[in-house]
Amino acid sequence: MQRYEQAQAGRNLRLLSYNIQVAIAAHRPHHYLTHSWKHLLPHAQLFENLDRIAELVRGYDIVGLQEVDAGSLRTGFVNQTEYLAMRAEYPHWYHQTNRRIGHLAQHSNGVLSRYAPRKVEEHKLPGPIPGRGALFLHYGGDDNPLLIVLLHLALGKRARLRQLEYVAERIADYDHVVVMGDMNCQPGSRELATLIHRTRLQEPLDDERHTFPSWRPKRRLDHILVSEGFEVEAVSVLQTPLSDHLPVAMDLRLPAPVCLAA
Repeated sequence: MQRYEQAQAGRNLRLLSYNIQVAIAAHRPHHYLTHSWKHLLPHAQLFENLDRIAELVRGYDIVGLQEVDAGSLRTGFVNQTEYLAMRAEYPHWYHQTNRRIGHLAQHSNGVLSRYAPRKVEEHKLPGPIPGRGALFLHYGGDDNPLLIVLLHLALGKRARLRQLEYVAERIADYDHVVVMGDMNCQPGSRELATLIHRTRLQEPLDDERHTFPSWRPKRRLDHILVSEGFEVEAVSVLQTPLSDHLPVAMDLRLPAPVCLAA
């Protein structure tokens, strides 16, 4: 625990956002077809890939996961967020299941955290097709809380716009906010522009860092946006092809009033 106590004292925070595609590694476009059965049934490489993801994420303080399964046939009824928390030794983990398909799939978001949030809220995001959600994690006290929002947005532009308008309305009054996840839209899109315009968020990563598809990235669909008061010490896209997305990592120095403990 010594490293995490030092991080608290120095107000440093390491973040990672990763769409893990239910631990299905994809290295070529044709894998969407040839590996499609893995979205329904367990496969031999499932836990090997989860273990590799656990090694990747263990160096971060808060990890936002998209496309995790909460325990169904295709994962051997293993909750992937819980599994990663145990393997990477995270004391706190949370998941939000947004779309249930019987025993076949439990589509979820997940969070791994070295610190205990004061409050965790599940939000169902608006859209014509149900099944998208956001997790709101509140850290610290009531005076200067840190709010971290994890989300996975819809495929349709109109739905994404409604979803980010919903998020913007609920975070506008907070001074210290991080929004991260697979937003299915690129920098400069109308959707992200709307979120930035209605809040005090900014995206430190330059527009040339792409996250999708992992084998030949051409678009950045994965984002970490932060309030203006944060000092961003480092931000990068990790070249780790364990999914069809690449993870985004960020090192922050928190403003003096912000504390991770309640």
